[in-house]
Amino acid sequence: MTKKLTLISHLLCPYVQRAAIALAEKGVPFEKIYIDLNNKPDWFLKISPLGKVPLLKVEQDDSSEAILFESSVIAEYIEETEGEPHLHPDNAVDRARHRGWMEFGSTILSDIWSLETTKDAGLFDEKLKILTSKFGRIEEVLGDGPFFAGTKFSLVDAVFAPVFRYFDTFDTLAEHGVFADYPKVRAWRQALSERPSVIAAVTPEYPQLLRQFMERYDAHMLKLAA
Repeated sequence: MTKKLTLISHLLCPYVQRAAIALAEKGVPFEKIYIDLNNKPDWFLKISPLGKVPLLKVEQDDSSEAILFESSVIAEYIEETEGEPHLHPDNAVDRARHRGWMEFGSTILSDIWSLETTKDAGLFDEKLKILTSKFGRIEEVLGDGPFFAGTKFSLVDAVFAPVFRYFDTFDTLAEHGVFADYPKVRAWRQALSERPSVIAAVTPEYPQLLRQFMERYDAHMLKLAA
């Protein structure tokens, strides 16, 4: 049985949000420690094989300690060890399908990285087209909602909630139209935005910090806003 969980985090990291959402959905108490990825402390570099967040420090009742890294690994550990509610389907095929869509969500985060950092108008437009196409694929597989798998919140939802959170800020900066033709995706996005675990996964200053991050890159999207 786990004695203590500590999630080592960064204020803007979407992968950290996945783990925080999964822990909150399970009702598991945990401590969160924020670090600056531009000035990584020595203690963090010693325990992080990739120098990235999230890390989950697991302290056991027998005083042993383990450091887990990579958000998908952390999410699966939480699912396997923390009981109900289950965040994966019971059926093996459905679980595999969900894991596939979780990876699909990770590719979307890679596209968003370019969208929020590029100065190049051509690359920006290209990434918008790619994102629009990918959300079109998601529209095809969504059911009646409100979540990815219907009424049951899953780890796929934990992956996509941070994706949609980016667009809460993007919507204030540019008319991107990514979700315009996808009513199911829009409804899913809305349902996730109202979920307590999703709301609590970031601090209140998140939108301001995201905009400041984009300013440091002189992002093309900010020029559209101007």
